[in-house]
Amino acid sequence: MADIRIKYQKLTFPVEEAYKSLRTNLFFCGREKKVIAITSCTPNEGKSTVSLNLALSLAEAKKRVILIDADLRNSTLLGKLYLSGNKDGLAYYLSGMTGYDELICTTDHENLDMILTGGFPPNPAELLSESCFKTLLEKLREEYDYVIVDTPPIGNVIDSAIIAESCDGLVMVIESNAISYHFAQRVKEQLEKTSCPILGVILNKVDPEAQGYGKYGHYGKYGRYGHYGQYGQYGKNAAEAEKKEEE
Repeated sequence: MADIRIKYQKLTFPVEEAYKSLRTNLFFCGREKKVIAITSCTPNEGKSTVSLNLALSLAEAKKRVILIDADLRNSTLLGKLYLSGNKDGLAYYLSGMTGYDELICTTDHENLDMILTGGFPPNPAELLSESCFKTLLEKLREEYDYVIVDTPPIGNVIDSAIIAESCDGLVMVIESNAISYHFAQRVKEQLEKTSCPILGVILNKVDPEAQGYGKYGHYGKYGRYGHYGQYGQYGKNAAEAEKKEEE
């Protein structure tokens, strides 16, 4: 029996296609980009939902994936799961209170494992700065095709920047019409101080009807690929594709 059952909801066609596009863009980043941090500017932008659905999409593509809940301050990923039995999580591992074998949780989805937070310690930034966190990611890199790390919002705490130092790439989730351009720029500049490249930005919670795409989107200037639906366009590849369409 799996340690975790995911409260999975059927995605609409445009949203499912958006995650497939996101997955494909990640593939094009190169095989060396295996450990990916997901962050946002502020809470409630949909970062954890994106992390979970991206991990599921990668697993459906026959990639062996592990999703790490590294928000040791206020996890929202836990609310998307049904737990079976007790598993010590990341906080216990980084504190030296449990071993690697007690850390990994199986899920009811093939090719997808998870690491839970294991609690909310009083010193999350200090724990994430420990060398054992980087060593953990290196071990997981050898065992999995992709390691997706759900991190706290970078606009609130420094944890994401600390985590990013040990990752191959970082993706920002930004809620449409909720975050100002200048605030997003400040967050981007803070992330650029790390050694982790920013792979792209996901514009989340886009209203297709407000953008003139109708309830289910239409092909319009995006050709046969249609609109990316609720999760907007992702990364440089999408921008280049749009530019070619306009030409």
